[in-house]
Amino acid sequence: MHDLLKQNSKVWDMFSRKEEYFPEKLDEHERFLFSEKDLRHASEPEASRYLIEHGMKVEFPENKTFAVCLTHDIDDIYPPLSHSLLSSAYCLKYLNFRGLAAQFLWKSRGTEHSPYLNFSEIMDLEEGFGAKSSFYFLASRKDPKRFRYDIEDVEGSLGEISDRGWEAGLHGGYYSYNNLKALKSEKKRLEDVLGKKVIGFRNHYLRFKTPETWELLVDAGFSYDSTFGYSDSVGFRNGMCHPFRPYNLKADREIGILEIPLTVMDVALFKVSGSFEEAWRCTKDLIDTTARFNGVITLLWHNFVFGCSFRKDWIKLYEKALQYCSEKGAWMTSGEEIYRWWENEF
Repeated sequence: MHDLLKQNSKVWDMFSRKEEYFPEKLDEHERFLFSEKDLRHASEPEASRYLIEHGMKVEFPENKTFAVCLTHDIDDIYPPLSHSLLSSAYCLKYLNFRGLAAQFLWKSRGTEHSPYLNFSEIMDLEEGFGAKSSFYFLASRKDPKRFRYDIEDVEGSLGEISDRGWEAGLHGGYYSYNNLKALKSEKKRLEDVLGKKVIGFRNHYLRFKTPETWELLVDAGFSYDSTFGYSDSVGFRNGMCHPFRPYNLKADREIGILEIPLTVMDVALFKVSGSFEEAWRCTKDLIDTTARFNGVITLLWHNFVFGCSFRKDWIKLYEKALQYCSEKGAWMTSGEEIYRWWENEF
C-alpha cells in the first residue's frame, strides 16, 4: 500500500498527513486545526480511490461489499446535571411524565438504574440488524471537566458485553494520548476488570498527535486505533475509507498498528448539520461513497444519546443508518472483528 501511494506525491502527502507534523495552529484541546480546504475535500476518499484504481482489491466475509464499524464512546455512565435538566425540560414539554421520572428518580432506585447504563439496549438494537459494535470505556482518574466514573463500577456490564461477543476497548483519558505511562496504566486497569486483553483504542475528545500517538499506542500494546477523524466535522481525514497502517515520515517507516479511521461522530455530525434531513443526507452520502470503494465506514454514537430524551433525532438517525446499511448488505461489526479480518487478509 505505501509503495503504491508514494508514487503520487499529492496522494502520499494527504495519506500521511504531512501537514500535521508541524501544525501552525491547534484548537483549545491541542488538536490539529483543520483548514476550510481540508474540510472541503473530506467527503471524498482520494487515497482509497487511488488504491482501488491501481489494483487494490478488498473483500469482506460472506461476500459483503463494504463494512460498517459501529462504535460507542462511554464518556459517562451517570447523567451530568446539565443533561438531566435538558432531558427533564424535554419531557415536560411533551408531557412525558414517565421519562421525567426516569431522569430524576433513578438515583433513589440505585445507581444501576442510571439511564446511561444502557449497553444492553444498544446491543439489542444492533443485534436486530445482525450487527455488533465496540464500546470504549474510560479508565483514567483525571478529566478536565468532572469526575466521570470508576471502571470497576461497570464490571457487570463489561462481562455482558464480552459474553455477547461485542467489544470493550479503552477510551484513553484526556491527558493520555501523549503519555505512555498513562496509556499502559489505563489499559491494565480496564483489563483487570474485564478479565481479558484489550486491543482497541480511541482517545477522549479525539486528542491525537501525528505520528507520536500511534507510536505510543504500539508501545502500550494496542493492536488498532480508531481516533483518527474529525471532532468538528465528518469525512475522511487522510483520504482513506479503508483501514491502514500509518507511516512515520520522521522515521521513514511503517507504524505497527492498524488505524480504522473514524468517519462520522454524532456530535460533530449534528454540529455541521442544520436539520435531521441534512444530517441524514450527509451520512447517507458517506455510506454510499464507502460502499462504492468497498471500504469501511466508522460510526461513533455515544451511549448518552440513547439515554437522553432531547436526543431523539440522534437515535432515529442511528437506527436509520443501521437499516440502510443492512439493506445494502453491509458487514456491520466491531473494531476488533474488522481488525482481525484485515490482519488475515492484508
